[in-house]
Amino acid sequence: MQRLGLRFLKIIRRNHSIGHQVIVKIYLNFVLRVLDFRFKIFWIEIDFFFTFCQKLEFMEKKLTIKKIFVFWYPLSATWLMMAVEGPFIAAVIARLAEPKYNLAAYGVAFAFALIIEAPVIMMLSASTALVTDHISFTKLKRFTYWLNGILTGLMLLVLLPSVFYFLTIDLMELPEKVARLTHGALWILLPWPGAIGYRRFYQGLLIRHNLTRRVAYGTAIRLISMASAGLTAAFILKLPGAYVGAMALSVGVTVEAIASKVMAWQVVQKLQNTEPAESELLTYNNIFKFYYPLALTSLIALAVQPMITFFLGHSRMPLESLAVLPVINSLIFIFRSFGLSFQEVAITFLGERNEGFQPLLRFAIILILFVSASLKLINFTPLHDLWFHKISGLTQELTDFSRLPVRILILLPAMSVMLSFQRAILVANRRTGPITTGTIIEVSLIAISLFILIKHFYWIGAVAAALALMIGRSGCNLYLLRPVIRALKKS
Repeated sequence: MQRLGLRFLKIIRRNHSIGHQVIVKIYLNFVLRVLDFRFKIFWIEIDFFFTFCQKLEFMEKKLTIKKIFVFWYPLSATWLMMAVEGPFIAAVIARLAEPKYNLAAYGVAFAFALIIEAPVIMMLSASTALVTDHISFTKLKRFTYWLNGILTGLMLLVLLPSVFYFLTIDLMELPEKVARLTHGALWILLPWPGAIGYRRFYQGLLIRHNLTRRVAYGTAIRLISMASAGLTAAFILKLPGAYVGAMALSVGVTVEAIASKVMAWQVVQKLQNTEPAESELLTYNNIFKFYYPLALTSLIALAVQPMITFFLGHSRMPLESLAVLPVINSLIFIFRSFGLSFQEVAITFLGERNEGFQPLLRFAIILILFVSASLKLINFTPLHDLWFHKISGLTQELTDFSRLPVRILILLPAMSVMLSFQRAILVANRRTGPITTGTIIEVSLIAISLFILIKHFYWIGAVAAALALMIGRSGCNLYLLRPVIRALKKS
């Protein structure tokens, strides 16, 4: 009877699923126990138990390229939708009157808006990490409102004519016509910092409660609103191109902020009925200590665009450089978006001991090859003229002018994939200090490179900016290699 039972169990193992094996094993064990063969089948129980656990563990830990891709592509689609925003606005402005002046003014106004909004960008991370009950929700919401108010006040200060024209004409040496257009566009962008902070606060609540699809829905609503406002301002209100771009951005982000709050309504109701644990009470001092380093890192990173704009105003061919820079940045950002969305994927799948490193590395290499080959295909073929001249609407002169800067930046999206992977490894291993240091190194190298290339060698602005960006990102990538290797070795 014992030999018959063992043979029967082996047959079942070969021909049936684990679930069937468990059922048959239980039945067989019962029969054999009834026949009092408990000691003799003990090894069968142990063998079957470990076989089952090993198969289950293998199924749980196996990380494939397909699994990574399935998790990654919705996040990438969200970033890609945002990447479409820049080219669309630039294409509309390029088809309106005086595109060179208006593209330059729009780029400068957007640079001002970016630097002013920098402190609220990390509100997404703060909301995701800190809001767990009605007290933390109320306090962080008030903190967000105060921060939004301060930044809006700062933008109003910059908009004072004496302050604004000192910055744009005296310091940046912009042409007077570009400065006037920039001033009007920045007034239209006044709601921008407050809407960004408001939106990211509620998006953090959605992410914390596993409602990430609603974040993507909000992005889609933003794009529709942005496109509608831009086309209305351009072809019905007949506004200058710089004003059209500013209105499209302001309307889009404001509508998205309202939509985010509406979609987070159920989450807010749940939080308001959640009492905090005494050990988890959130204070304003805790919020400030948590948020200050995040805001500083974001501020340092976003200082790059206004800094480049400042140096371009002092460069050779400044107007042409300022005109093509928004279009070049929009194209590069499309391919950088693949790497930006990879960071959250890598943090999720790395694991406590970095066991997901190898498959994630393979996926990162695939992304690097894809973005590099795609951007090279555009720049070295007639697709360059198709994108910059036919789609973006630049003149043939500006299209030819943009070719060399894009060629210099071909590897920037690949380096962005690498940077996202490096940051993900450090975040997953709780070593965020080097990230801030790396950002400081990158911005410093960009500033030094721009100063040398423009002030001493008097390079063309767009070419100098492209090379400076590559030097800065290379320095950041190289600096992070050592802490990343240490984090991987320790695990």
